[in-house]
Amino acid sequence: MELVQKIKQYKILKNILYILLGSTLLIVSAKIKLPFYPVPMTMQTFVVLFLGVLLGPKLAATTILFYLFEGILGLPVFSNSPEKGIGLVYFTGPTMGYLIGFIFASYFAGYVNTKDSYFKICIKLILSVSIIYLLGLLWLGTLIGWEKPIFSLGAKPFLLAEMFKILLLGIICKYLIKLRRII
Repeated sequence: MELVQKIKQYKILKNILYILLGSTLLIVSAKIKLPFYPVPMTMQTFVVLFLGVLLGPKLAATTILFYLFEGILGLPVFSNSPEKGIGLVYFTGPTMGYLIGFIFASYFAGYVNTKDSYFKICIKLILSVSIIYLLGLLWLGTLIGWEKPIFSLGAKPFLLAEMFKILLLGIICKYLIKLRRII
């Protein structure tokens, strides 16, 4: 009985560590901007999907929820949040739909498996990142008005960068899934 209890405690501590490390990786990916055309890109959506593939659906979604909670509390974790952070005010701004989409995208990406072909992996990753954009555009349209060119503002400038990230992640997915089994 004691052994079972210790194993459960170990698993809980291990998962807390993964959540903290995953959140930290997401924060770093949000702050580093890479030159890309037509707009600079962060590697944030890459890391969201990466966490899904590496940690699996539930732990990845929990990691994203923790990250969002940090931001809502006012920590400067989001891409353009000021150093002191502004919490819920920033969270409920134009990017809220995208941020909420992170939860579902990481969860869905967690279902990529080693039996999938490269093509199927890329399709699953495209569908995962599409969830981010769908929820992001729905929120953006609600917030700024549907008469504005929502797709041109909130998705089109980022699509080339997203395809690059998906192709890159697709290449390493099977290795990440094997690593998931070890950790």
